[in-house]
Amino acid sequence: MTLHSVVGHTELRTALARAHAADALPAALLLHGPRGVGKQRAALWVAQLTVCQAPSAEGPCNTCGPCRMALKLEHPDVHWYFPVERPKASGDRLVEALEDARAQGLASRREHAVRTSHYDELRGLYLGIVQNIRRRAHMRPTMAPGQVFIIGDAELLVPQEASPEAANALLKLLEEPPGGARFILTSGESGRLPATILSRTVPLHVAPLTPKQVTAFLEQTAGRDADTAAWAAGLSQGSIGRALGFLPDGDDLGPLESLRRRALEIVEAAIASNSGPGYAISLGFPPAGARKLIPLFAFVEEWLRDLGAVASGASDNLLNRDSLTRLTKMLDGTAIHPSGIALAIAEVDEAREFARGNVNPQLVVSGLVRALRARLLSRRPLEVA
Repeated sequence: MTLHSVVGHTELRTALARAHAADALPAALLLHGPRGVGKQRAALWVAQLTVCQAPSAEGPCNTCGPCRMALKLEHPDVHWYFPVERPKASGDRLVEALEDARAQGLASRREHAVRTSHYDELRGLYLGIVQNIRRRAHMRPTMAPGQVFIIGDAELLVPQEASPEAANALLKLLEEPPGGARFILTSGESGRLPATILSRTVPLHVAPLTPKQVTAFLEQTAGRDADTAAWAAGLSQGSIGRALGFLPDGDDLGPLESLRRRALEIVEAAIASNSGPGYAISLGFPPAGARKLIPLFAFVEEWLRDLGAVASGASDNLLNRDSLTRLTKMLDGTAIHPSGIALAIAEVDEAREFARGNVNPQLVVSGLVRALRARLLSRRPLEVA
């Protein structure tokens, strides 16, 4: 397996290649932008550029030995770290188990290069991972001028479980990279990164792709038919990783399509004629694992946004472009006001914070449905706090 070609981001890559050619590429980069738009693939491209034996102002040559190894995720000086599930271990065994989990993740990525950016399991970048990075960073590079460390989804760094010295290990590496090492962090939620990390990296925004680019990738690389590719691209918001999450797997819905439909059920329950559907939906969730609700709530926000767009006559700007008829029917016979929708979106944000605090999922969803119902069906004008 070799990595697929980078899709889009031509101007960004050109700027990075020219900076590298002028020996002006920063040692610590932060690639930030929407989830699934290709930030980690772009980071791997930068890593390949730095180990390439014959780079140009356009990028790596793609033909030399180091380039071929980088494209196969086999270069000994390119180290890719990403969130993993927490192993059932502790102490030194946890550090080893986390490195084993990363090795398994790399093997999976070598086998399946095209994959959605969504995952159901709770994952993190635990302190044991940072300790592994620190240990490796102080080793000599095997064949490149310096090692390259890619840290994907950096907002999921979890520093709670060790001493301050270990928690600050990554900061020290970013501030003074040892032995010519280079660090490339990616984040879909850079606002959640500590200011100490933001101040030690050079931020570069990775913009969404065009629907045409996403559609072409789904057809040519993911092997989907034109209609399915166009449908998923229409929901992608310029993100290939997001589009892949909508694609069906045989007779099964894609994971993001399942979340999207369940989120719509929550909104429909909130405006139902009675509270029964809301209680039924909340009881359908398990009593633990509230953090898994966070991606679901993002879809609830999107449905509320679209509901507001239809209510205000701006249906040309829907995120869920395939659901205008259903949204219109939801509004028929109800007295939903756009101001109530704005307040409802704030309630979703509060529910998200409860989920991050690991409150019982059934209670979080039940409370959210009641709060949405109060906001959406209230006849009172917009209240200013």
